[in-house]
Amino acid sequence: MCKQQVQICFLPQIEAIELENTLQQMQIHSPHLGVFAFLPEAQKNRLDIIQATCQKLSIPLIGAIPPALLKDNDFNTEGILLIGFEEMPYFSLLENLSTDPDEVQQKTDEIIANIHQQLGSSSDLTLFMVFDAVLPNIGTLLDNIYLQLANRVHYAGINVGSETFQPMPCLFDAEKIVSNGLLLILLQNNKGAILEHGYHAPKKVVYATSTENNCISQIDWRPAFKVYQELIMAQYGIEINRDNFYELAVHYPFGIVRANHHVVVRIPVMLADDDSLYCIGEVPANSVITLLERPSVDSGETLKVLHEGLTDMNGSTADKELLLFYCAGRRLHLGIDVAKEELKEFKSLTQATLVVGALSLGEIGSSTLHGYPLFQNATLVALQC
Repeated sequence: MCKQQVQICFLPQIEAIELENTLQQMQIHSPHLGVFAFLPEAQKNRLDIIQATCQKLSIPLIGAIPPALLKDNDFNTEGILLIGFEEMPYFSLLENLSTDPDEVQQKTDEIIANIHQQLGSSSDLTLFMVFDAVLPNIGTLLDNIYLQLANRVHYAGINVGSETFQPMPCLFDAEKIVSNGLLLILLQNNKGAILEHGYHAPKKVVYATSTENNCISQIDWRPAFKVYQELIMAQYGIEINRDNFYELAVHYPFGIVRANHHVVVRIPVMLADDDSLYCIGEVPANSVITLLERPSVDSGETLKVLHEGLTDMNGSTADKELLLFYCAGRRLHLGIDVAKEELKEFKSLTQATLVVGALSLGEIGSSTLHGYPLFQNATLVALQC
């Protein structure tokens, strides 16, 4: 994850003795070891073992609970992924973040003040952010952070929590686990991440004329779901209704078309009684939006962009260890077999010795325009360790 010595270990099972032995071996190589752990949702009840072991060994711990882990060509709902640093980088674990604009601004000011003290003279710093996926104002928080930090850092990150999008504590350190939170990690000597989704925007666009955070209540001044139904019928000949919404909506995401023609993906995940649509991530009022075509997976475009981006950023990826975060909505849309094939092709294309990461519920990366951080859905995010 950064160019200090990084140790990566994937344990297929969480057993106290094996975990302690593994961490002790990591400590031999890095006496001031700090650990960033990913624990899959199905094993969240094993967190106390991890926390107790790190406390026993005096190892600083931070971590997150995503729906699943990723290793090479497969997704895993058991085990633990350990990323060990020579020394724990600066981090901050925040909980119960507010949506009140004044409180958001106050919290952002505190975040930035603390980060400024850590910047130093390095030109390659990455602010890696892990959000609780149920937060409705992630885009606002990102905007506020960028407005104060600008290009002093690169930006990358993911959302974690339950794949059902039911509230669940999902961010932790050695002593606690928090809800509605944000974990910030400042990675030294790191050039950031590459993010790509492979969706293409059709020419037909509409306007999100009434929104609040991640809720679209009106499109072109009409009930949002009614317009959504019409778009899907017109473009695909598919009838979507309340009975099949949760089965079909993941296959028909919106794209927010930005001024630089970059498309930001938003997947509808909930339908309200008043025909409002709730998405993963905010949709600004009066956004230009479109119903996206399915990604061109067969063309290899997404994987090619990731590989070329990593190579341009860090040199050859051959024989390197890579981190990869894969959107749960993308996996659901494409199907597990196609998703696994993408993992297989990514490792083959990069010739990496190891690819690990997690299934994510929203992804954060920079656009090509001034490094502005975008919160996306349906993407892959790749970093070099």
